[in-house]
Amino acid sequence: MKTWFITGASRGFGRVWARAALDRGDRVAGTARDPRTLEDLAQAHGDRFLALPLDVTDRPAVFAAVSRAVDTFGRLDVVVNNAGYGLFGMVEETTEEQARAQMETNFFGALWVTQAVLPVLRAQTHGHLLQVSSIGGIGAFPTLGLYNASKWALEGLSEALAAELAQFGPRVTIVEPGPYGTDWSGGSAVHTDPIEAYEPVRETRRAGASGRKPADPAVTAPVILQLVDAERPPLRLFLGPYPYVVAERLYRERLATWDEWRPLANQAI
Repeated sequence: MKTWFITGASRGFGRVWARAALDRGDRVAGTARDPRTLEDLAQAHGDRFLALPLDVTDRPAVFAAVSRAVDTFGRLDVVVNNAGYGLFGMVEETTEEQARAQMETNFFGALWVTQAVLPVLRAQTHGHLLQVSSIGGIGAFPTLGLYNASKWALEGLSEALAAELAQFGPRVTIVEPGPYGTDWSGGSAVHTDPIEAYEPVRETRRAGASGRKPADPAVTAPVILQLVDAERPPLRLFLGPYPYVVAERLYRERLATWDEWRPLANQAI
């Protein structure tokens, strides 16, 4: 039996993975801004599920939620930083409020949870931290500049964290999904006020996205269970085949550009 702490457990990947863990007999502390959205899990699984109200941007509340989970279950084996949302719009269109809110949830929220659980995981000398990023965490796409920024920040933090924890035992995996039918682009998404000059960019982006049918997030559940059971989990894991197509193209282009401009770079000595 593993004990999980999952943020954003009311919908999307958080809910799918919480249900999968509970269905196999694990225990889950799941957080949501509105804990009423978790009532069905609590009713179905009794004292193996702990519903916690939490806004991950509230650092003291994050620490209190982690403390309550540990007090209830005695340990944490898997911590999933899943809470987040999509901000859609051009960089120029994004307001200060929108930009700060995106970083507060997607990056700082994950940072606060990470800081809160690390003393527990280090003391246990084991544990697995899953940082839910995106293919947009290694590549950037028009209309998603601030979302990309939040996930690139999370990736950098998590890679450094993995090296910092290597001597203590806990593991870190950055999970990078492709397109799935979660609420990321639905009701929880935020959209900027459009500037007309960018409409051709927006239309091209819409046309490209229309050719990709989002997969059912439920198919990821057995993959995540195998991941958390692995003796030596990877630092990064793609979900689905689509991220490979994008990543391989991006890194071919990057390597070609770096190589093309190597002579100029080498003059900086």
